[in-house]
Amino acid sequence: MDDRTPAVRLEPWSERDAALLRALNAPELMEHLGGPETEEQLVRRHRRYVELSARPVSAGRMYRIVLLPEGVAAGSIGFWERDRESEGEAVYETGWTVLPAFQGRGVATAATLAVLAEARAAGLHRHLHAFPSVDNAASNAVCRRAGFELLGARDFEYPPGRAMRCNDWRFDLRRP
Repeated sequence: MDDRTPAVRLEPWSERDAALLRALNAPELMEHLGGPETEEQLVRRHRRYVELSARPVSAGRMYRIVLLPEGVAAGSIGFWERDRESEGEAVYETGWTVLPAFQGRGVATAATLAVLAEARAAGLHRHLHAFPSVDNAASNAVCRRAGFELLGARDFEYPPGRAMRCNDWRFDLRRP
């Protein structure tokens, strides 16, 4: 981080974060992810986030991004296990969303650097991948700034039943 990167704290996702998840479900924040989810889908996602954060950290974790020194919730980020069947490798995957009021200030990059440290400390997998849409310039820039290596574009199904073209970014967690 440099002196322009804001300070953030990652706090494990909890029951109290349902309102944050609803705020992150705004159309402009979900445009690269198939659009906003229904209330039923949000309830299921929130439950998955809470359950993931209650498991051992090696399984992954979802976090609320807290901007410091203000102490306000600015978004979410996490990492979780993903099987890459075609490559025969289990890896971590990461993804994030930052509320519009905090975008363009380096919050996503700071949170990504923090989640890299968390995934490295969890120690289960060598690589952490991010799969932003090829059209999501902001998230692709976060990957570049955080030191990920671009492996190329690939087709990805998200949400289920919807094909999207994503960049496959990889970070080697064993790299010093």
